[in-house]
Amino acid sequence: MTVGLFIPCYVNQFYPKAAIATLQLLQKLGVNVVYPSKQTCCGQPMANSGFEHLTQECNNLFIENFSAFDYIVAPSASCVLHVKDHLHSADDPEKADQVRSKTYELVEFLTDVMNVDNLKARFPYRVGIHQSCHGLRGLHLAQMSELNALPFSKPVQLLNMVDGLELVTLDRPDECCGFGGTFCVAEEAVSVKMGKDRVADHLRHGAEYITSVDLSCLMHLEGILQRNKSGVKAVHIAEILNSTR
Repeated sequence: MTVGLFIPCYVNQFYPKAAIATLQLLQKLGVNVVYPSKQTCCGQPMANSGFEHLTQECNNLFIENFSAFDYIVAPSASCVLHVKDHLHSADDPEKADQVRSKTYELVEFLTDVMNVDNLKARFPYRVGIHQSCHGLRGLHLAQMSELNALPFSKPVQLLNMVDGLELVTLDRPDECCGFGGTFCVAEEAVSVKMGKDRVADHLRHGAEYITSVDLSCLMHLEGILQRNKSGVKAVHIAEILNSTR
């Protein structure tokens, strides 16, 4: 099995440690990982802003970079959801369908494809999980609280394998953080207030770290934490699952 590692542009630019942790974690689990060096943005920012018709070159390059791999894995639920829902090709729609079908968010890949049941990881801290909207309602990584259905959480399933980690219980476990891509630009005040509410929930329950499958959400929450000079830190779930502290 060979995995093409898809690292979204904002992860590459701002959070390279999460990208490195993703690579190392997959390698520890025996996966042959290749990083296509010509990859660029998947086109999500343009599509979210109403310009999906301008993303065809991004789509073509993504297909060119990743079509040969058995799976495509990325540490970003929002970018994976974009690829799954919006990747298309006028020249080769069948190949685009194939790429969409084998693209996975990291947690999704570890639980649904690799069926990981043991991790040699240690992270002795109190951790709160932020359920990103794209991961929760798009990729169904956990059960939505508004549904009358049995609960499940793929991130929790993996974090429970980490030695020393204590998960905190939140009052509103799957509330939006307010980032929402370009929403945080168009509706700055609303976005900030929503982010403050999410941070406050974690702080009330004594979290030392906030984690998520989406670094875009974590970037938003991290900014609020830093402005308030909080000691609580934001960290991508890959860094926890790869940790040996």
